[in-house]
Amino acid sequence: MGIIEDYGSVLLIIAVVCGFLMAWGVGANDVANAMGTSVGSKAITIKQAIVIAAVFEFAGAYLAGGEVTSTIRKGIIDPSILAETPHLLVYGMIASLFAAAIWLLVATINGWPVSTTHTIVGAIVGFAAVGISVDSVNWGKVGSIVASWVVSPVLAGTVSFVIYMSVRRFILGSKTPVQAARRGVPFYIFLVAFIIGMVSMVKGLKHVGLSLSFEQSITYSLIFASGLTLFSWLLVRRIKPSSNSAHDEIMTIERIFGVLGIFTACAMAFAHGSNDVANAIGPLAAVNSVLSSGGMVASEAMMPKWLLLLGGVGIVIGLATYGYRVIRTIGSNITELTPSSGFAAVLAAAATVVIASGASLPISTTHTLVGGVLGVGLAHGVAALNLRVIGTIFTSWVVTLPAGAALSIIFFYVLKGIFGG
Repeated sequence: MGIIEDYGSVLLIIAVVCGFLMAWGVGANDVANAMGTSVGSKAITIKQAIVIAAVFEFAGAYLAGGEVTSTIRKGIIDPSILAETPHLLVYGMIASLFAAAIWLLVATINGWPVSTTHTIVGAIVGFAAVGISVDSVNWGKVGSIVASWVVSPVLAGTVSFVIYMSVRRFILGSKTPVQAARRGVPFYIFLVAFIIGMVSMVKGLKHVGLSLSFEQSITYSLIFASGLTLFSWLLVRRIKPSSNSAHDEIMTIERIFGVLGIFTACAMAFAHGSNDVANAIGPLAAVNSVLSSGGMVASEAMMPKWLLLLGGVGIVIGLATYGYRVIRTIGSNITELTPSSGFAAVLAAAATVVIASGASLPISTTHTLVGGVLGVGLAHGVAALNLRVIGTIFTSWVVTLPAGAALSIIFFYVLKGIFGG
């Protein structure tokens, strides 16, 4: 207990700095994904995307970030193993935060959209396997995360392909696109409203005492979607055929899909903020809990409001300063997007998040969004995809876990050498 008593204040300050850096990385890399399709399709400008994402991410992180978090992210190790050596948990969490922040900085500078969840999990696996013991790691959990590298993009890509092909076939490719839009757009609005409702209830509001079952969430989302669809049907009927050209009619319809895509992206940003802020401040909350209790290790830690504020501010600053790099990759470098294809990609990503939540599948928001963009790109043929960029992205996904682990191991032993243990 001597280490906790002697160096508690110093360790907490170091943890706060590392937690803020990690939150910056989440904002710079992960947040950009949701708005990338809207920017790439020119539905909004990059400055507008940053402002919109900042508002919804901060709201999700601070208002719906939760009061309690697991001490160890995703159940990778059992906290009770460290009950007799709480200082090792403190070292490990600080090392994991700093390692994850460094890797996210490298990925963001290069424009690689990587998973912040996988980054922090890899870091925790690294310090636990080497600093404690190989048996302390729940390798089954790690295996399911690795499997999500395939599940996430394939599922989202399939859904986005189907959605976009339906838009092209039944509306944009129609001889009378405005009349087709009057019939078809309310259906897509129903999908958007339903998915927004599900994402909000299943992911975005689950930390604020909204204890709804998955079935209840479906029921309420259907009611919400039905009401919004009826209202939108009345508005869509007012769309008039253009007297100028068929191209003008198509552009009018594309703008409608651009707006729908923005609404879905906002819901994704809010849900992301409420969930993934814990990637940055969950380990910090664990350190704070151990230090404030004099060395007690619990399976869950309180999340003080100042921690949520720190995480929210860090995310917004990261998004504002470096978010444009990953936005450019998602929105422009993988394939050329239009408002309708961008809409299909982000709606597919949101739908995949909902499906995975219902099936308890561990997936990455980043991977689903990239998969959604790949799906709409394939709708135009393989030639429409930038295979070099895609190969680089896939490589960065594979490297994320071992990179986080290697850096964490180094920083863990540096802390151990400085403070003892």
